[in-house]
Amino acid sequence: MSFDEHRIVTRRRRRNSGPAEAAAEIPKTNSHEISDSNLPLQGSLPAPVKWEVVFVGILAVFAAIAFLYLAEVVLMPVVLAWVAGMALKPVIRCSSEIGVPPKLGAAVVLLVFVLAAGFGVIRLSQPAIEWAQDTPRHMTQLRERVQRIFQPAARLGQVAAEVSKLGTSDDGQPKAAPVEIKDNHAASTVIDWTGSLLVRIGETLVLSYLLLAAGDRFLQKMVRVMPTLHDKRRAVEITREIQQNISSYLFSVSMINVGVGVIVGTGFYFMGVPNAAMWGVLAAFLNYVPYFGPIAGIILLGIVGLLSFDNLTRELLPAAWYLLVHLLEANLITPILLGRRFTMNPVVIFVSLMFWTWLWGVPGALLSVPILMSLKSVCERVPALSPIGEYLED
Repeated sequence: MSFDEHRIVTRRRRRNSGPAEAAAEIPKTNSHEISDSNLPLQGSLPAPVKWEVVFVGILAVFAAIAFLYLAEVVLMPVVLAWVAGMALKPVIRCSSEIGVPPKLGAAVVLLVFVLAAGFGVIRLSQPAIEWAQDTPRHMTQLRERVQRIFQPAARLGQVAAEVSKLGTSDDGQPKAAPVEIKDNHAASTVIDWTGSLLVRIGETLVLSYLLLAAGDRFLQKMVRVMPTLHDKRRAVEITREIQQNISSYLFSVSMINVGVGVIVGTGFYFMGVPNAAMWGVLAAFLNYVPYFGPIAGIILLGIVGLLSFDNLTRELLPAAWYLLVHLLEANLITPILLGRRFTMNPVVIFVSLMFWTWLWGVPGALLSVPILMSLKSVCERVPALSPIGEYLED
């Protein structure tokens, strides 16, 4: 075929072909010939924020907080039992490996804990009751000591005495104050509070026994309902990690706090502080609560020093001794024993402590760190929650 015949055939094909074939014959341009202005703009803009989803999420958070606050009577024993079960689960697993059934192992562990706690309460209840009964006398002594140390406070007391004379009549006789008869509900309140505390302790012990006696039954059920093998493996890893972290953390912190209590109590004994063992146990218990516990301990032991001695140096010595022990423990002993494995953002710990203390009181303060550690373990294993885990890291 000649060159002219080839051109005629090509023109006929172009007339008879459709738009798709004609477009296919258009020569393609090189990538370097495409300028930035010809690029499509679709996909360069961020997706619009769905404010409805954000609003629903905020409402869900507030609804969850309200539910936790209103259901404290039911939820708090459950969470306490769950933390206790997570902490003691490795012990039950080790006992099962040597042939001890989980039910028997759980009963033995809880029985030992109850006997030890009961022995401590019996030994320390008598000096605690005596100290509480002398509270009015202690308050009078404390006021006198504070006025002696701080002279401006004594002057304010004199001004208050002068102001109290304004209530006298013209003839110098004090005016008779109206007598109001009120029912004293203090005894009934203490009885109700003690009964409620004992009920919650009993519920927590029963739930802890049931969780420990069940062994890995709940973990097996959770693995069974997971849809994929990857999800099953992740659930087992998260559960094991939470158990190991809570158990190691509580055991390490308990050993540290026992050492703090022994050192503080021994120091108080040689200082001549009355009931030194009771104050040592109190120092160990307060050390479970981050930040707030040591501050409360310094204030309380400072009051004990003011009530126990007459010399200013000796009065400040108990609080100074406790502060020294706490600084050594917080800055030297705890970082060495716990290491970076349990380090978390101090701001997050403080906010969590405030939140759970406001929500559930003293039990919430004790549960704040284990709950935060469990959340950190979940965030490290779930990719969608990794941004939250980044904020929890120190």
